[in-house]
Amino acid sequence: MFRYGKLARQAVSAMSYLAERHGENTPWISSSEIGRERKIPISLAAKLLSQMATAGLAIGATGPGGGYRLAKPPEQITLSDIVRIFERETNEGPCPFGPGWCGVGEPCPLHNEFVKLQQHGHQFLDNTTLAVFKDAASG
Repeated sequence: MFRYGKLARQAVSAMSYLAERHGENTPWISSSEIGRERKIPISLAAKLLSQMATAGLAIGATGPGGGYRLAKPPEQITLSDIVRIFERETNEGPCPFGPGWCGVGEPCPLHNEFVKLQQHGHQFLDNTTLAVFKDAASG
């Protein structure tokens, strides 16, 4: 099952801030500004953005006047691109009866619905780009 936890949500939040301000002459945006605006501890915002830069989703510049920008247009960065950096795939199913129930004999009564839920979650993350935040900011 694909988990979408707090760290991944905060990373999406930080990247959404960069997406809202993305443009032709985008200024560098400090991790402290992003942390304050998104209510993320500043040290965590810096760490998340550094990881985004390492992954090629953001660009970082050090020194006075430095900060972060998106590495590519918001339309080219999916939520899945961000979430996968902080979350891992697991073969653990969502069965409420625990491991060893579904897949061993008959699945539990909720199995098919949980599979659909998991598929919809993946589709949402794969098909949603940071452009939704830019569109919301300009609208």
